[in-house]
Amino acid sequence: MEDITMKNPQILLARRPQGAPVPEDFRLVESPMPEPGEGEVLVRHRFLSLDPYQRGRMDDAKSYAAPVALGGVMECQAVGQVAASRDSRFREGDWVLGGFGWQGFSVRPGKALIPIDPAEAPPSTALGVLGMPGLTAWVGLEDIGQPKAGETLVVSAASGAVGQVAGQLGKLRGARVVGIAGGAAKGAFVRDTLGFDAAIDHRGDLDAQLDAACPAGIDVYWENVGGEVQAAVFPRLNDFGRMVMCGMIAQYNTAAGAAATGAMPGPNLGPVVRKRLRIQGFIVSDTGWRRYGAFRAEMLGHLREGRLHWKEDVAQGLAAAPQAFIGMLAGRNFGKQVVAVE
Repeated sequence: MEDITMKNPQILLARRPQGAPVPEDFRLVESPMPEPGEGEVLVRHRFLSLDPYQRGRMDDAKSYAAPVALGGVMECQAVGQVAASRDSRFREGDWVLGGFGWQGFSVRPGKALIPIDPAEAPPSTALGVLGMPGLTAWVGLEDIGQPKAGETLVVSAASGAVGQVAGQLGKLRGARVVGIAGGAAKGAFVRDTLGFDAAIDHRGDLDAQLDAACPAGIDVYWENVGGEVQAAVFPRLNDFGRMVMCGMIAQYNTAAGAAATGAMPGPNLGPVVRKRLRIQGFIVSDTGWRRYGAFRAEMLGHLREGRLHWKEDVAQGLAAAPQAFIGMLAGRNFGKQVVAVE
């Protein structure tokens, strides 16, 4: 059994950011080790997931979930191993998805944990291609994007955790896929490793690149970014096009009020009527986790057959989480951003 007399390192939200987060917005502390009650499990975190939605949790603004409290542990999903269990379904050493927060350990109800078999895939993939980001891509395409054979799907932030899966699933469903990423290395990864049909550098002339890559227009747009990318893509949507609103990372560091109310510059939505466009946002937790079994079965099949690829950006040590998170929001990560907890 783990030595549960040791301390639990945690990273707390020290203050609410004004614009882009900075290191001073976080604080590293050591707290007493939590103890599981009846039906609960103590999880030793091995990998933490850093995701753009966590920026929204740092603001005290109305959203689909409550913000992190000042002085509270920063939110995230984690993959770890059972350190102590008071739930008969889990034994010490079992791998699980469902630990919580930027910390070394957490106590969770056994019913809230998902068993992970490390023989099927590396455990960290449960935070990426086989986890919430992958599930997000799967749900958004199944329910909203619905790419058909021969259609053109454009994916923004294509080398990121969600984008890399959305594009590959689009290809597997027969679509022609164009990825938008930042820089030559990410573009080469999107095109040569993930198998997209074309890659666009958002730092270049977006209009010219989109015209060249999408001569027949765009049928499905996967939105991770917003801002200038959205403004360039929107006029090129074809009749009956679908716009899957997953994220708007270009706007997450704006004033909390504007981000929460949507009071941001955007395209003229008049063509929505004329072109009969479908623009829909979604939150994966609404319907996704109840379908996790079907998602995981499909994805494991693709992995076994070599049809699905992924890339992780791994920061080493809990103390590295704030800088890794700040870098991710600025686009400095390459692939799914995780933290390997030491």
